Amino acid sequence: MRVFHVQGSGFAELSGIPAALPDAGFLWLASSRDGFSAQAADLQATLQRYGCGALVDEHVSDLLNDQLPSHFDTTSWYDLLVFRRLAAGLPSASLPGDNTDSTAETARLTLTTIDTSPVGFAAFDRVLITVHPADCGVLEFFAERLATLVTAGDGRGTARLPASPADLMLRMVNHMVDNYLALRRLLTRQLGLLQQQLLDARKRFDDWAMLLESRNALHTLEDTCEDQSSALQEWIDALDEWPAEADAQGQRERELLRVRSRDVLEHIERVLSHVRRLEQSAETAVQLHFSALGHRTNDIMRTLTVLTAVFLPLNLITGFFGMNFDHLPLIHNGTGVWIAIGAMLMVALGLAGFFWRRRYLGNSRPD
Repeated sequence: MRVFHVQGSGFAELSGIPAALPDAGFLWLASSRDGFSAQAADLQATLQRYGCGALVDEHVSDLLNDQLPSHFDTTSWYDLLVFRRLAAGLPSASLPGDNTDSTAETARLTLTTIDTSPVGFAAFDRVLITVHPADCGVLEFFAERLATLVTAGDGRGTARLPASPADLMLRMVNHMVDNYLALRRLLTRQLGLLQQQLLDARKRFDDWAMLLESRNALHTLEDTCEDQSSALQEWIDALDEWPAEADAQGQRERELLRVRSRDVLEHIERVLSHVRRLEQSAETAVQLHFSALGHRTNDIMRTLTVLTAVFLPLNLITGFFGMNFDHLPLIHNGTGVWIAIGAMLMVALGLAGFFWRRRYLGNSRPD
């Protein structure tokens, strides 16, 4: 477990959990899920010693559950938020770049990199507990980011440090949402490849398993975003029910929390809207694919029907002169065969011309 002390004048990582709360600022206790499971009892005792109150047993189970959807719950002494992150499960070096040619393999790799592991937050008045998946980039990013703000040479870095555990929680949630926004261009480009292959009339599309995987991935992302939106909306509703601050500084910080919460919610709505557009685009491509197949089948059947209609009279003529009678017109005439052939050619050319004028042959699309 990593312990950080955040206050208006600085940010520092501590060697261990202090015996008492610092005089100013708040503590950020960050741990992996396995580490939190091993130190849960000691952490509960520490919270009791701080006078914060212990975590509810059901909430401890929620923080340890790696399959839990995004949700929010509150008590009279802390708020609990479980937020499933939308990020790349592979390092950025393993992802196909913007200049990489799109193939079925790069599309499959892009879909499999979407990681939706949950991150848990327990926000007390002066303590923030975060439970992360193993090797979580969010923890490392904020540990480095807050230290950078403090050491910035412009003299204004400390003013941008989180003012409260809730403020830091919202910044981390916003960062997780923005991670997906950074991936959306790549995801859109790779899914566009599948749509191009699906609508390519010169090639036969056989990668239906990949198409089903992409649709299932989009459905999963949509469900995840809806859970995120509901959880954050519940947090905003709970924030409005907090007791009013007496001083002007507290009121300003409360209003900043509301603004940041609405901003994070708007980012989630953007992600949800983008996922739904991708879903709609994929569904439209499938419908266009089957419509194109149906149109191509109709063209083939029309051509075969016209050919049958052309040769049917010819079969009738040959069948007529092929009857076993002694007295038939032109049977014993030396020019009869040429007259029959000429009649057959005239009938064939006349029917072909008729069908051509009616656009039953050739390209049926208008010029």
